[in-house]
Formats: sequence, C-alpha cells, structure tokens
Amino acid sequence: MNNPKGKVRRFLSFFWNSVSVLRRFVGNVLFLLLVIFFIAIIFFDSGEEVPDGAALILSPEGNIVEQETETMLSSDIFGDAAKKETLLKDIINVIDFAQKDDRIQVMVLDLRKMARVGISKLQDIGAALVRFKSGGKQIYAFGDFFNQQQYLLAAHADRLYLSPMGSVVLQGFGLYRKYYKTALEKLKIQFHVFRVGTYKSALEPFLRDSMSDYAKEANLAWLDILWDDYKRVVSQQRGLDAQRLDDYVNNFPVYLANADGDAAAAALDLGLVDELITRDQVRQELIEIVGQNKDGLSFKQITFDEYLSQIRPDLMNNNLTKDKVGIIVASGIILDGEQPTGRIGGDTVAELFIRAREDNKVKAVVLRVDSGGGSATASEVISREIELTRQAGKPVFVSMGSVAASGGYWIAAQADQIWASSTTITGSIGIFGAFPTFEKSLKTLGITSDGVGTTKLADAFDPSRPLNDLVAQSMNQMIEQGYRRFVQRVAEGRNMEPEAVEKIAQGRVWAGTTAKDLGLIDEIGNLQDTIRAVADSLDLKDYKIAYITQPLTTREHLIKRLNRLIMGIFNVSQSNGHPVKKLYDRLVDSEIDQVLRADDPVGLYAYCLNCIRLS
Repeated sequence: MNNPKGKVRRFLSFFWNSVSVLRRFVGNVLFLLLVIFFIAIIFFDSGEEVPDGAALILSPEGNIVEQETETMLSSDIFGDAAKKETLLKDIINVIDFAQKDDRIQVMVLDLRKMARVGISKLQDIGAALVRFKSGGKQIYAFGDFFNQQQYLLAAHADRLYLSPMGSVVLQGFGLYRKYYKTALEKLKIQFHVFRVGTYKSALEPFLRDSMSDYAKEANLAWLDILWDDYKRVVSQQRGLDAQRLDDYVNNFPVYLANADGDAAAAALDLGLVDELITRDQVRQELIEIVGQNKDGLSFKQITFDEYLSQIRPDLMNNNLTKDKVGIIVASGIILDGEQPTGRIGGDTVAELFIRAREDNKVKAVVLRVDSGGGSATASEVISREIELTRQAGKPVFVSMGSVAASGGYWIAAQADQIWASSTTITGSIGIFGAFPTFEKSLKTLGITSDGVGTTKLADAFDPSRPLNDLVAQSMNQMIEQGYRRFVQRVAEGRNMEPEAVEKIAQGRVWAGTTAKDLGLIDEIGNLQDTIRAVADSLDLKDYKIAYITQPLTTREHLIKRLNRLIMGIFNVSQSNGHPVKKLYDRLVDSEIDQVLRADDPVGLYAYCLNCIRLS
C-alpha cells in the first residue's frame, strides 16, 4: 500500500535536489561568463592606430568635469543620475598632444553630445584650441544646432558650418530658482534656518516665494561679468561686435523676420557661422583635405576616445628621477569622511595631502578646486592639511575651476597663492544650518508626539516635535562662531584684517575678475598657468606633473572598467531615469537635492547653491 506522506517526501526531495543541481549549473555558467567577461574587459582598450594625415574628431560626451563621478552599477543601469562625463584634462591633453603630432592634420569639432560645462572650463578648452591653431593646423566645426555652450567652442573653428535646417541659440546667463515657502506652509512643514551673511541666500527657496533684492543684486553682478566675458571671446574669434550679439539675443524675432523665419540664415547673416552646408558636403570637403578612410565611406579620421587611448602611455610616462608638481583635485560637494571621486571627502583629501608631504619628489602641490562647498567641518579638515603641507616646506597653490565658493573658498584661503579664471565664481563667505520639523503636518493627520525626558534636550532634533528652544539658541551661537572662524581663516590666509574680510563676506558671491580686485585671489589664469607659477617660484626647470590620487585596488579597477563597459552596452549615458525621478528633478532643484545629502557632523554648512548652477 502506497504511503501518501512518503510520496510527498520523495517528491519534495527530488524537487529540492533538482533545484540544487540547477543552481550549481547556473552558478558555474555565470562564473564562466564572468571570467570571460573580465578577460574581455582587460583586453578591451586596444584602440586603432592613428592614421597619417588624419582628422582628429574632438567629441566630448556628457558633462565636462574636473573629476569623474564614480557611481554604482545599479544606478547606471536604472538611470539614477547616471551621466556620461568627459575629463577636462583629457580634452586639453588631447588637443595639446595633437598640436605637435604630425599624424594629425586637422581637427573636427563634434559637439552634439556635449552637455553641461562651466564657462571657465570652456575658456580653458578654447585656449587649447588657440594653441592648436598656432601650429598652422586648422579646425573645422559642423552642427545641426549649436546651443550657447557648444557655440563658444565652435566659434574657435577656422571654418564653422551649420546645417541649412539648423540654428544657433544664444540666451545670455540667468539664475532662476524654485521657491517653496507657500508649499511648505500648505504642508505645514516648519523649516528652521540658521545663517550668517546678508547675501547668504542658499536657503532662500525655503524661506521666500521670490528672490530677495540682496540676492538679485549680487547674482546679477557676477552674471554680467560671465556674459561680458562670453561675448568677448566670441567677438575675438568671429570678428563680431559684442553689442550686436546682445542685440541678436534681445531682438531675435526681428533677426528671424529679416531672414524670412530661417534661423540658420539669420545666424549666417550675423556672421555667427561661415556657411550653411549639409553633412555630406562637409564630409566631401574633409575627404578632399585628408583623404578617404579605409572603407572609402568617409574621411580619414580618429575619434577622441581612440586617440586618447593611443597617446595615454606617453601622457603617463613616469620618470621617477624627476621632481614633481603634485596635483590634487577637489571636485564636487564637500562631505565628511571618505568619499568617492566626484565628491570631496574631508578625510580623503587630507590623506592625499599626507601622501604629497611624504613623497620627497613632490616639491609643491597645486590644489584644483571646483566646488560650491558643503560641510564646514570637512572644509576645516582640508584647510588644516594645507597649513601642515606649507609648514613642511612645500608650497601649495590653488587653481580655481568654474566654482570655488563657500567651503570651496574656505579650503583655498590658506594657500600660498590663489589663481582663478576671470569667470570663476568664488567668495560666498558665509555659513548656515537648517533642518525641518513636521509636528504641524502630523497634527493635521491626527498624530501627536508626547513623552518625558531626563533633560531639556532629550527631544532635540526629533522632527515630530517643535523646535527645542535650547537647540535654537545653541545653533545660533554655533553658526555665529563658525562664521567668525571662516572670516578669521580668510583673514589669516589672505593677510587681511578681519574687518576688511567682513566687508566683502556676508555670503556674497564674486566673479574672478572682481575677486582679484578685492584681494580674494592673487592672479587670473588657468591650471597650466598655476603649475608654471609654482614651478617658477621654486626655480624648477625639469619637472613632471603628477596627479595625486587614492590608489585603486584590483577589485576597484575591475568594477570601474565593468561600469564603463556596461554603460556603453546599455547606452545609459543619456538616461533620464524613472518617470518619478524625472518629475522629482523638475520640481526640486538639483542644488536642493545636494543640501538634502549634506552630512556635516554638527550641522554647519558653507555652501553656495547659486554658484554651482553655472559650473
């Protein structure tokens, strides 16, 4: 007689054994695939040889940054702020190397995939393009459309072509933010802000429904400088009157009407472009100049990525006998502790300075700052390491990128010299703290908070309860003291009286040109200018430039390369992410999102939200 229970047990045993066998089989297959995958990654970078007399296609993709942002693979695949990035130094290295490379005959600017980039970075690339042309080589640019950022680079071309169906869109610079005061009131969310500085407008969106007159005055001052500098570069490169550019932007419908509604013709009439031609016509012209490629379908060329891969061994040529000027990059929001690239960790940057001090070949350090600030505590940690490095006999010069404000200026102030672009956004010497409470919101839902504590501070920072009065008093005192310390650090570093710093502080933002007049920086120049200056100060004749970075483990190297390969396979570089994420990005400023990520251990921040919008 059959035993039903025995049958069930045998079935379950058979089923489980089958699952185990299948699991081991699938696991082994996946393991073998991963091994093959990693082997492919290791040998993936073999690029094409540079053809003689070729055209170099300069095609930066995504945001142009000082330092790549490391993201998790899952974030890349599902589009959580995953963006392709191109390093500024890679672009400049490629241009400068190509200028001396006899295999490169001309350069072609392909700017279609270039995304956000600060004007100072554009000017650095523009200066490299000018150096390229100084050797007698020509630059061609073609586009179906040029936005304002793309056009600033395209304007450097010897021949600038636009599609007959295209347009050049110039807008000027503006700063427009979303304000949440009324929304917070409707939601009955209490947002408690503690700040110092008349112009410290970082958290105005939580306190007002419009930009304050103070903020408008300060913002328009540096926006005007950026726009004037933009017009100056375009005017020089295209031989145009800067006033006509203003007239073109402000009266675009008139220019369009004069061209019968043809935007491409309007750009040609003004002289923004040289000729309206199609892609095949551009291709044929370049074939006549450099010849056909191997398959005969286009002109002889090498892409930016392929060329960079070919020349990288030359760029990384390590001569261990040479003295070094060390470069430390501090890019992104300043956060406490250790952070990945693309963010500035107080402990991470501190470790880099320690490594620089312990390397006898490193004779000086250039700190490249591109940051709107962040944690005041982390900023002070970095500032102290700069002091210690100088005390060790190694000069520290700062080169400011597009933005070096608030905490970004805090860490710069102790340097021997500060260099910045004329369009660098800097200053913002101020400090704030903020946090919300939701007791009124909860009460509308019938939720209340009550209890007992052993001290008056037992309910401190509980978001379900009203702001503790002792916390409010303490925060005000800590903010005031933090601001005084910020001013004092600037006064010490810049050899100024605190009263003089106070006059130009108050959280106000300045463009590089004005900052030099005020004594906040020493010289106008880019990273290359700063490196030469520090080398000259030490009379270094034969030296190499060495980027000081945290060494990656083998695992981190594999993950980094796997990350890049998967981004290419799934084409997530331009991913917009989940629909909910899209809605969030439209409703909430990315700068506010950065504030929500901030992590100062005592809640004090030196951060300039206005500054980083044009970085």
